[in-house]
Amino acid sequence: MTTSIIVLLILCLLLACAFEFVNGFHDTANAVATVIYTNSLKPTTAVVWSGIWNFVGLLFSVYLLSSGLGVAMGILNLLPSDALTDSSISHGVAIILAILLTAIIWNLGTWWFGLPASSSHTLIGSILGIGLAFYFISGQDAVNWSKAEDIGLSLLVSPIIGFALSIVVMFLFKRFIKNDIIYKEPIPGKTPPVWIRVILICTCTLVSFFHGNNDGQKGIGLVMLILIILAPGYFAIKADQFLPDTTQDIKHITELVYKMDTLKLGEKERSDIGKAKLKSIALLEALGTKTTVEEIEQKQRFEVRKDILQITKTAEKVGLGENSSLSTKEKTHLKSIIKNSKKITDYAPLWVVLLISISLGLGTMIGWKRIVKTIGEKIGKQHMSYAQGASAELVAAATIGMASAWSLPVSTTHVLSSGIAGSMVAKKGLKNLQPQTIKNIALAWVLTLPVTIALSCGLFLLFRALF
Repeated sequence: MTTSIIVLLILCLLLACAFEFVNGFHDTANAVATVIYTNSLKPTTAVVWSGIWNFVGLLFSVYLLSSGLGVAMGILNLLPSDALTDSSISHGVAIILAILLTAIIWNLGTWWFGLPASSSHTLIGSILGIGLAFYFISGQDAVNWSKAEDIGLSLLVSPIIGFALSIVVMFLFKRFIKNDIIYKEPIPGKTPPVWIRVILICTCTLVSFFHGNNDGQKGIGLVMLILIILAPGYFAIKADQFLPDTTQDIKHITELVYKMDTLKLGEKERSDIGKAKLKSIALLEALGTKTTVEEIEQKQRFEVRKDILQITKTAEKVGLGENSSLSTKEKTHLKSIIKNSKKITDYAPLWVVLLISISLGLGTMIGWKRIVKTIGEKIGKQHMSYAQGASAELVAAATIGMASAWSLPVSTTHVLSSGIAGSMVAKKGLKNLQPQTIKNIALAWVLTLPVTIALSCGLFLLFRALF
Protein backbone atom coordinates (compact mmCIF):
# COMPACT_ATOMS: atom_id res chain seq x y z
CA MET A 1 0.00 0.00 0.00
CA THR A 2 1.16 3.55 -0.72
CA THR A 3 1.71 6.10 2.04
CA SER A 4 -1.39 8.06 1.04
CA ILE A 5 -3.57 4.93 1.28
CA ILE A 6 -2.16 4.12 4.71
CA VAL A 7 -2.90 7.68 5.93
CA LEU A 8 -6.46 7.50 4.56
CA LEU A 9 -6.91 4.08 6.12
CA ILE A 10 -5.83 5.32 9.55
CA LEU A 11 -8.06 8.40 9.27
CA CYS A 12 -11.09 6.31 8.33
CA LEU A 13 -10.43 3.80 11.11
CA LEU A 14 -10.27 6.65 13.61
CA LEU A 15 -13.61 7.95 12.32
CA ALA A 16 -15.11 4.46 12.65
CA CYS A 17 -13.90 4.35 16.25
CA ALA A 18 -15.43 7.80 16.77
CA PHE A 19 -18.77 6.52 15.46
CA GLU A 20 -18.69 3.56 17.84
CA PHE A 21 -17.59 5.84 20.69
CA VAL A 22 -20.54 8.16 20.00
CA ASN A 23 -22.80 5.12 19.67
CA GLY A 24 -21.62 4.06 23.13
CA PHE A 25 -22.46 7.27 24.97
CA HIS A 26 -25.53 7.92 22.82
CA ASP A 27 -27.01 4.55 23.82
CA THR A 28 -25.63 4.29 27.37
CA ALA A 29 -28.82 5.70 28.84
CA ASN A 30 -30.72 2.69 27.53
CA ALA A 31 -28.91 0.47 30.00
CA VAL A 32 -28.08 2.75 32.94
CA ALA A 33 -31.19 4.95 33.11
CA THR A 34 -33.03 2.66 35.51
CA VAL A 35 -30.17 1.93 37.91
CA ILE A 36 -29.11 5.58 38.09
CA TYR A 37 -32.62 6.98 38.25
CA THR A 38 -33.66 4.54 41.00
CA ASN A 39 -30.44 5.07 43.00
CA SER A 40 -29.56 1.38 42.58
CA LEU A 41 -26.03 2.30 41.45
CA LYS A 42 -24.06 5.52 41.52
CA PRO A 43 -23.66 7.07 38.05
CA THR A 44 -19.92 6.41 37.75
CA THR A 45 -20.30 2.80 38.85
CA ALA A 46 -23.26 2.28 36.53
CA VAL A 47 -21.60 3.56 33.37
CA VAL A 48 -18.34 1.70 34.03
CA TRP A 49 -20.31 -1.49 34.71
CA SER A 50 -22.33 -0.95 31.53
CA GLY A 51 -19.15 -0.28 29.52
CA ILE A 52 -17.59 -3.54 30.71
CA TRP A 53 -20.65 -5.57 29.74
CA ASN A 54 -20.90 -3.88 26.33
CA PHE A 55 -17.30 -5.00 25.76
CA VAL A 56 -18.03 -8.55 26.94
CA GLY A 57 -21.25 -8.75 24.91
CA LEU A 58 -19.49 -7.98 21.65
CA LEU A 59 -16.68 -10.47 22.26
CA PHE A 60 -19.22 -13.13 23.22
CA SER A 61 -21.33 -12.65 20.09
CA VAL A 62 -18.34 -12.84 17.75
CA TYR A 63 -16.57 -15.83 19.24
CA LEU A 64 -19.16 -17.94 21.06
CA LEU A 65 -22.55 -17.47 19.34
CA SER A 66 -23.42 -19.53 16.28
CA SER A 67 -24.64 -16.32 14.57
CA GLY A 68 -21.09 -14.94 14.83
CA LEU A 69 -20.77 -11.77 12.77
CA GLY A 70 -24.22 -12.04 11.21
CA VAL A 71 -25.27 -8.49 12.14
CA ALA A 72 -21.94 -7.02 10.99
CA MET A 73 -22.13 -8.81 7.64
CA GLY A 74 -25.75 -7.76 7.24
CA ILE A 75 -24.65 -4.13 7.46
CA LEU A 76 -21.70 -4.72 5.12
CA ASN A 77 -23.80 -6.55 2.53
CA LEU A 78 -26.33 -3.73 2.20
CA LEU A 79 -24.03 -2.46 -0.53
CA PRO A 80 -23.42 -4.99 -3.33
CA SER A 81 -19.82 -5.83 -4.14
CA ASP A 82 -19.85 -3.80 -7.36
CA ALA A 83 -20.47 -0.62 -5.37
CA LEU A 84 -17.41 -1.16 -3.17
CA THR A 85 -14.65 -0.82 -5.74
CA ASP A 86 -13.78 1.56 -8.49
CA SER A 87 -10.83 2.25 -10.69
CA SER A 88 -10.24 5.38 -8.60
CA ILE A 89 -9.51 5.26 -4.87
CA SER A 90 -11.52 8.48 -4.53
CA HIS A 91 -14.72 6.46 -4.95
CA GLY A 92 -13.91 4.34 -1.91
CA VAL A 93 -12.83 7.30 0.22
CA ALA A 94 -16.01 9.21 -0.70
CA ILE A 95 -18.15 6.22 0.34
CA ILE A 96 -16.45 5.83 3.70
CA LEU A 97 -16.35 9.52 4.64
CA ALA A 98 -19.97 10.09 3.64
CA ILE A 99 -21.21 7.14 5.73
CA LEU A 100 -19.12 7.94 8.81
CA LEU A 101 -19.66 11.70 8.87
CA THR A 102 -23.41 11.35 8.32
CA ALA A 103 -23.74 8.81 11.13
CA ILE A 104 -21.64 10.85 13.56
CA ILE A 105 -23.39 14.16 12.78
CA TRP A 106 -26.90 12.76 13.28
CA ASN A 107 -25.99 10.83 16.42
CA LEU A 108 -24.36 13.86 18.01
CA GLY A 109 -27.25 16.12 17.01
CA THR A 110 -29.96 13.91 18.52
CA TRP A 111 -27.86 13.31 21.64
CA TRP A 112 -27.38 17.07 22.10
CA PHE A 113 -31.14 17.59 22.18
CA GLY A 114 -31.61 14.60 24.48
CA LEU A 115 -33.60 12.59 21.92
CA PRO A 116 -33.37 8.80 22.07
CA ALA A 117 -32.64 8.23 18.37
CA SER A 118 -31.46 5.07 16.67
CA SER A 119 -27.80 4.55 15.74
CA SER A 120 -28.95 1.58 13.65
CA HIS A 121 -31.34 3.71 11.59
CA THR A 122 -28.60 6.31 11.24
CA LEU A 123 -26.01 3.89 9.91
CA ILE A 124 -28.43 2.12 7.57
CA GLY A 125 -29.74 5.42 6.22
CA SER A 126 -26.15 6.51 5.55
CA ILE A 127 -25.45 3.32 3.59
CA LEU A 128 -28.69 3.57 1.61
CA GLY A 129 -27.75 7.15 0.73
CA ILE A 130 -24.53 5.84 -0.84
CA GLY A 131 -26.53 3.32 -2.84
CA LEU A 132 -28.82 6.08 -4.09
CA ALA A 133 -25.88 8.30 -5.06
CA PHE A 134 -24.17 5.39 -6.81
CA TYR A 135 -27.35 4.87 -8.81
CA PHE A 136 -27.28 8.52 -9.92
CA ILE A 137 -23.69 8.13 -11.08
CA SER A 138 -23.75 4.71 -12.74
CA GLY A 139 -27.41 3.95 -13.35
CA GLN A 140 -26.89 0.61 -11.58
CA ASP A 141 -28.96 -0.62 -8.64
CA ALA A 142 -26.46 -0.31 -5.79
CA VAL A 143 -28.54 -1.43 -2.83
CA ASN A 144 -29.09 -5.00 -1.72
CA TRP A 145 -32.83 -4.47 -1.39
CA SER A 146 -33.66 -7.95 -0.09
CA LYS A 147 -31.27 -7.40 2.82
CA ALA A 148 -32.54 -3.84 3.30
CA GLU A 149 -36.13 -5.16 3.56
CA ASP A 150 -35.13 -7.67 6.26
CA ILE A 151 -33.30 -5.01 8.26
CA GLY A 152 -36.06 -2.43 7.77
CA LEU A 153 -38.67 -4.89 8.99
CA SER A 154 -36.67 -5.69 12.13
CA LEU A 155 -36.21 -1.99 12.89
CA LEU A 156 -39.92 -1.33 12.37
CA VAL A 157 -41.28 -4.28 14.31
CA SER A 158 -38.90 -4.27 17.30
CA PRO A 159 -40.28 -1.07 18.94
CA ILE A 160 -43.83 -2.42 18.59
CA ILE A 161 -42.71 -5.62 20.28
CA GLY A 162 -41.01 -3.60 23.02
CA PHE A 163 -44.16 -1.57 23.64
CA ALA A 164 -46.53 -4.56 23.70
CA LEU A 165 -44.35 -6.91 25.75
CA SER A 166 -43.69 -4.26 28.41
CA ILE A 167 -47.44 -4.01 28.99
CA VAL A 168 -47.57 -7.80 29.35
CA VAL A 169 -44.60 -7.89 31.76
CA MET A 170 -46.13 -5.13 33.89
CA PHE A 171 -49.34 -7.15 34.05
CA LEU A 172 -47.38 -10.20 35.22
CA PHE A 173 -45.56 -8.10 37.84
CA LYS A 174 -48.87 -6.86 39.24
CA ARG A 175 -50.28 -10.38 39.17
CA PHE A 176 -47.43 -12.05 41.07
CA ILE A 177 -45.60 -9.28 42.98
CA LYS A 178 -47.88 -7.66 45.54
CA ASN A 179 -45.27 -5.42 47.22
CA ASP A 180 -46.47 -1.86 46.51
CA ILE A 181 -43.02 -0.32 46.79
CA ILE A 182 -41.99 -1.65 43.37
CA TYR A 183 -44.75 0.38 41.70
CA LYS A 184 -43.91 3.69 43.39
CA GLU A 185 -41.62 6.45 42.14
CA PRO A 186 -38.06 6.34 43.51
CA ILE A 187 -37.39 8.63 46.46
CA PRO A 188 -34.51 10.99 45.53
CA GLY A 189 -31.31 10.02 47.29
CA LYS A 190 -32.80 6.89 48.88
CA THR A 191 -31.46 3.46 47.94
CA PRO A 192 -34.21 0.92 47.13
CA PRO A 193 -34.53 -2.42 48.93
CA VAL A 194 -31.81 -4.98 48.13
CA TRP A 195 -34.07 -7.31 46.13
CA ILE A 196 -35.15 -4.44 43.86
CA ARG A 197 -31.55 -3.32 43.39
CA VAL A 198 -30.57 -6.86 42.36
CA ILE A 199 -33.34 -6.99 39.75
CA LEU A 200 -32.46 -3.58 38.31
CA ILE A 201 -28.71 -4.26 38.24
CA CYS A 202 -29.38 -7.58 36.47
CA THR A 203 -31.57 -5.91 33.84
CA CYS A 204 -28.96 -3.17 33.34
CA THR A 205 -26.32 -5.86 32.82
CA LEU A 206 -28.47 -7.75 30.32
CA VAL A 207 -29.25 -4.66 28.22
CA SER A 208 -25.56 -3.65 28.25
CA PHE A 209 -24.50 -7.15 27.24
CA PHE A 210 -26.98 -7.43 24.38
CA HIS A 211 -26.34 -3.85 23.25
CA GLY A 212 -22.68 -4.75 22.80
CA ASN A 213 -23.75 -8.01 21.21
CA ASN A 214 -25.85 -6.26 18.54
CA ASP A 215 -24.73 -2.64 18.18
CA GLY A 216 -21.03 -3.43 18.49
CA GLN A 217 -21.24 -5.57 15.37
CA LYS A 218 -22.36 -2.55 13.37
CA GLY A 219 -18.99 -0.93 14.12
CA ILE A 220 -17.22 -4.10 13.03
CA GLY A 221 -19.19 -4.04 9.79
CA LEU A 222 -18.10 -0.44 9.24
CA VAL A 223 -14.43 -1.21 9.82
CA MET A 224 -14.56 -4.21 7.47
CA LEU A 225 -16.22 -1.97 4.87
CA ILE A 226 -13.28 0.42 5.21
CA LEU A 227 -10.68 -2.33 4.98
CA ILE A 228 -12.29 -4.02 1.97
CA ILE A 229 -12.62 -0.71 0.09
CA LEU A 230 -9.15 0.69 0.83
CA ALA A 231 -7.11 -2.51 1.10
CA PRO A 232 -8.97 -5.29 -0.75
CA GLY A 233 -5.75 -7.17 -1.44
CA TYR A 234 -5.27 -7.71 2.29
CA PHE A 235 -8.80 -7.92 3.68
CA ALA A 236 -11.25 -8.95 0.93
CA ILE A 237 -10.95 -12.58 2.06
CA LYS A 238 -9.76 -14.22 5.27
CA ALA A 239 -5.98 -14.52 5.19
CA ASP A 240 -5.71 -17.80 7.14
CA GLN A 241 -8.56 -19.63 5.40
CA PHE A 242 -7.71 -23.19 4.27
CA LEU A 243 -8.63 -22.88 0.59
CA PRO A 244 -9.36 -26.59 -0.13
CA ASP A 245 -12.34 -26.28 2.25
CA THR A 246 -13.70 -23.31 0.31
CA THR A 247 -13.06 -25.05 -3.02
CA GLN A 248 -14.93 -28.13 -1.84
CA ASP A 249 -17.89 -26.04 -0.62
CA ILE A 250 -18.15 -24.21 -3.97
CA LYS A 251 -18.04 -27.56 -5.81
CA HIS A 252 -20.91 -28.87 -3.66
CA ILE A 253 -22.94 -25.71 -4.22
CA THR A 254 -22.30 -25.96 -7.98
CA GLU A 255 -23.40 -29.60 -8.04
CA LEU A 256 -26.68 -28.73 -6.33
CA VAL A 257 -27.21 -25.74 -8.64
CA TYR A 258 -26.73 -27.97 -11.71
CA LYS A 259 -29.13 -30.50 -10.18
CA MET A 260 -32.02 -28.01 -10.09
CA ASP A 261 -34.75 -28.30 -12.70
CA THR A 262 -34.59 -24.92 -14.45
CA LEU A 263 -37.91 -25.53 -16.21
CA LYS A 264 -39.64 -24.84 -12.89
CA LEU A 265 -37.91 -21.48 -12.54
CA GLY A 266 -38.92 -18.06 -13.78
CA GLU A 267 -36.98 -16.23 -16.50
CA LYS A 268 -35.08 -14.06 -13.98
CA GLU A 269 -34.19 -17.10 -11.86
CA ARG A 270 -32.93 -19.02 -14.90
CA SER A 271 -30.78 -16.05 -15.86
CA ASP A 272 -29.34 -15.81 -12.34
CA ILE A 273 -28.61 -19.55 -12.28
CA GLY A 274 -26.85 -19.28 -15.65
CA LYS A 275 -24.64 -16.47 -14.34
CA ALA A 276 -23.93 -18.40 -11.13
CA LYS A 277 -22.78 -21.42 -13.16
CA LEU A 278 -20.35 -19.29 -15.15
CA LYS A 279 -19.07 -17.65 -11.94
CA SER A 280 -18.56 -21.07 -10.38
CA ILE A 281 -16.44 -22.25 -13.30
CA ALA A 282 -14.28 -19.11 -13.15
CA LEU A 283 -13.95 -19.28 -9.37
CA LEU A 284 -13.00 -22.95 -9.26
CA GLU A 285 -10.40 -22.27 -11.93
CA ALA A 286 -8.99 -19.38 -9.89
CA LEU A 287 -8.84 -21.47 -6.72
CA GLY A 288 -7.46 -24.52 -8.50
CA THR A 289 -5.30 -26.59 -6.17
CA LYS A 290 -4.23 -23.63 -4.04
CA THR A 291 -4.13 -24.24 -0.29
CA THR A 292 -3.48 -20.75 1.13
CA VAL A 293 -4.80 -17.27 0.38
CA GLU A 294 -1.21 -16.09 -0.15
CA GLU A 295 -1.16 -18.11 -3.38
CA ILE A 296 -3.91 -15.88 -4.80
CA GLU A 297 -2.66 -12.63 -6.30
CA GLN A 298 -3.69 -9.61 -4.24
CA LYS A 299 -5.44 -7.92 -7.14
CA GLN A 300 -7.52 -11.09 -7.67
CA ARG A 301 -8.70 -11.51 -4.07
CA PHE A 302 -11.59 -9.08 -4.30
CA GLU A 303 -12.84 -10.89 -7.40
CA VAL A 304 -12.76 -14.15 -5.43
CA ARG A 305 -14.81 -12.49 -2.70
CA LYS A 306 -17.29 -11.07 -5.17
CA ASP A 307 -17.72 -14.39 -6.97
CA ILE A 308 -18.31 -16.31 -3.73
CA LEU A 309 -20.93 -13.79 -2.57
CA GLN A 310 -22.74 -13.78 -5.91
CA ILE A 311 -22.75 -17.59 -6.19
CA THR A 312 -23.98 -18.11 -2.63
CA LYS A 313 -26.59 -15.36 -2.96
CA THR A 314 -28.05 -16.93 -6.10
CA ALA A 315 -27.90 -20.45 -4.65
CA GLU A 316 -29.64 -19.26 -1.50
CA LYS A 317 -32.30 -17.25 -3.30
CA VAL A 318 -33.13 -19.79 -6.00
CA GLY A 319 -32.05 -23.08 -4.43
CA LEU A 320 -33.94 -22.42 -1.20
CA GLY A 321 -36.83 -20.61 -2.90
CA GLU A 322 -40.36 -21.88 -3.43
CA ASN A 323 -39.69 -22.81 -7.08
CA SER A 324 -36.66 -24.92 -6.25
CA SER A 325 -36.79 -28.57 -7.29
CA LEU A 326 -34.36 -29.63 -4.56
CA SER A 327 -35.59 -31.97 -1.83
CA THR A 328 -35.90 -30.86 1.78
CA LYS A 329 -32.72 -32.77 2.64
CA GLU A 330 -30.84 -31.16 -0.24
CA LYS A 331 -32.04 -27.69 0.79
CA THR A 332 -30.82 -28.27 4.35
CA HIS A 333 -27.47 -29.44 2.97
CA LEU A 334 -27.25 -26.42 0.66
CA LYS A 335 -27.99 -24.01 3.50
CA SER A 336 -25.19 -25.56 5.58
CA ILE A 337 -22.69 -25.45 2.71
CA ILE A 338 -23.49 -21.80 1.93
CA LYS A 339 -22.80 -20.89 5.56
CA ASN A 340 -19.48 -22.75 5.51
CA SER A 341 -18.40 -21.25 2.19
CA LYS A 342 -18.85 -17.72 3.58
CA LYS A 343 -16.26 -18.24 6.31
CA ILE A 344 -13.70 -16.80 3.91
CA THR A 345 -15.73 -13.59 3.36
CA ASP A 346 -17.74 -13.12 6.58
CA TYR A 347 -14.97 -12.54 9.08
CA ALA A 348 -13.20 -9.87 11.10
CA PRO A 349 -9.63 -9.94 12.41
CA LEU A 350 -9.22 -10.05 16.20
CA TRP A 351 -7.73 -6.54 16.28
CA VAL A 352 -10.88 -5.14 14.60
CA VAL A 353 -13.13 -6.77 17.21
CA LEU A 354 -10.96 -5.45 20.05
CA LEU A 355 -10.77 -1.96 18.51
CA ILE A 356 -14.56 -1.67 18.28
CA SER A 357 -15.11 -3.32 21.68
CA ILE A 358 -12.83 -0.81 23.38
CA SER A 359 -14.34 2.17 21.52
CA LEU A 360 -17.87 1.08 22.44
CA GLY A 361 -16.92 0.37 26.05
CA LEU A 362 -15.16 3.73 26.52
CA GLY A 363 -17.98 5.63 24.83
CA THR A 364 -20.46 3.99 27.18
CA MET A 365 -18.74 5.63 30.14
CA ILE A 366 -19.57 9.24 29.20
CA GLY A 367 -22.39 11.42 27.92
CA TRP A 368 -25.26 9.57 29.56
CA LYS A 369 -27.02 12.40 31.43
CA ARG A 370 -29.07 14.01 28.67
CA ILE A 371 -30.95 10.92 27.54
CA VAL A 372 -31.25 9.41 31.04
CA LYS A 373 -33.37 12.42 31.99
CA THR A 374 -35.61 11.95 28.95
CA ILE A 375 -36.11 8.23 29.61
CA GLY A 376 -36.59 8.55 33.36
CA GLU A 377 -38.78 11.63 33.58
CA LYS A 378 -40.15 12.84 30.24
CA ILE A 379 -41.76 9.82 28.56
CA GLY A 380 -44.48 9.38 31.17
CA LYS A 381 -46.38 12.01 33.14
CA GLN A 382 -45.23 10.22 36.27
CA HIS A 383 -41.61 9.43 36.95
CA MET A 384 -40.51 5.88 36.15
CA SER A 385 -41.09 3.33 38.92
CA TYR A 386 -38.87 0.36 39.79
CA ALA A 387 -41.25 -2.08 38.09
CA GLN A 388 -41.51 0.03 34.94
CA GLY A 389 -37.74 0.27 34.58
CA ALA A 390 -37.25 -3.45 35.17
CA SER A 391 -40.01 -4.50 32.74
CA ALA A 392 -38.73 -2.23 29.94
CA GLU A 393 -35.16 -3.47 30.30
CA LEU A 394 -36.13 -7.15 30.51
CA VAL A 395 -38.09 -6.76 27.27
CA ALA A 396 -35.27 -4.78 25.62
CA ALA A 397 -32.64 -7.39 26.54
CA ALA A 398 -34.81 -10.25 25.26
CA THR A 399 -35.70 -8.47 22.00
CA ILE A 400 -32.11 -7.47 21.21
CA GLY A 401 -30.82 -10.93 22.11
CA MET A 402 -33.27 -12.64 19.75
CA ALA A 403 -32.45 -10.18 16.96
CA SER A 404 -28.72 -10.90 17.34
CA ALA A 405 -29.40 -14.66 17.19
CA TRP A 406 -31.22 -14.07 13.87
CA SER A 407 -28.43 -11.78 12.58
CA LEU A 408 -30.72 -8.74 12.46
CA PRO A 409 -29.76 -5.25 13.68
CA VAL A 410 -32.28 -3.56 15.96
CA SER A 411 -32.38 -0.20 17.70
CA THR A 412 -31.68 -0.54 21.41
CA THR A 413 -32.91 3.03 21.82
CA HIS A 414 -36.26 2.44 20.15
CA VAL A 415 -36.88 -0.88 21.87
CA LEU A 416 -36.18 0.52 25.34
CA SER A 417 -37.98 3.84 24.81
CA SER A 418 -41.06 2.03 23.50
CA GLY A 419 -40.75 -0.37 26.45
CA ILE A 420 -40.80 2.54 28.90
CA ALA A 421 -43.83 3.96 27.08
CA GLY A 422 -45.55 0.56 27.26
CA SER A 423 -44.91 0.32 30.99
CA MET A 424 -46.40 3.80 31.47
CA VAL A 425 -49.49 2.86 29.44
CA ALA A 426 -49.87 -0.32 31.50
CA LYS A 427 -50.34 1.81 34.60
CA LYS A 428 -52.84 4.47 33.51
CA GLY A 429 -53.38 4.08 29.78
CA LEU A 430 -52.28 6.40 26.96
CA LYS A 431 -53.11 9.46 29.04
CA ASN A 432 -50.06 8.63 31.17
CA LEU A 433 -47.68 9.56 28.32
CA GLN A 434 -46.24 13.04 27.79
CA PRO A 435 -47.43 13.96 24.27
CA GLN A 436 -44.61 16.40 23.49
CA THR A 437 -41.83 13.96 24.37
CA ILE A 438 -43.49 11.15 22.42
CA LYS A 439 -43.88 13.50 19.43
CA ASN A 440 -40.19 14.49 19.62
CA ILE A 441 -39.03 10.88 19.82
CA ALA A 442 -41.38 9.87 16.99
CA LEU A 443 -40.17 12.81 14.90
CA ALA A 444 -36.54 11.77 15.38
CA TRP A 445 -37.55 8.21 14.48
CA VAL A 446 -39.38 9.28 11.31
CA LEU A 447 -36.74 11.79 10.17
CA THR A 448 -33.65 9.65 10.78
CA LEU A 449 -33.81 7.62 7.56
CA PRO A 450 -34.73 10.40 5.08
CA VAL A 451 -32.30 12.90 6.63
CA THR A 452 -29.37 10.47 6.76
CA ILE A 453 -30.09 9.15 3.26
CA ALA A 454 -30.14 12.70 1.86
CA LEU A 455 -27.08 13.84 3.85
CA SER A 456 -25.05 10.76 2.96
CA CYS A 457 -26.00 10.99 -0.71
CA GLY A 458 -25.08 14.70 -0.80
CA LEU A 459 -21.76 14.20 0.99
CA PHE A 460 -20.81 11.32 -1.30
CA LEU A 461 -21.48 13.38 -4.43
CA LEU A 462 -19.59 16.32 -2.89
CA PHE A 463 -16.56 14.24 -2.00
CA ARG A 464 -16.56 12.62 -5.44
CA ALA A 465 -16.42 16.09 -6.99
CA LEU A 466 -13.67 17.31 -4.62
CA PHE A 467 -11.31 14.32 -4.73
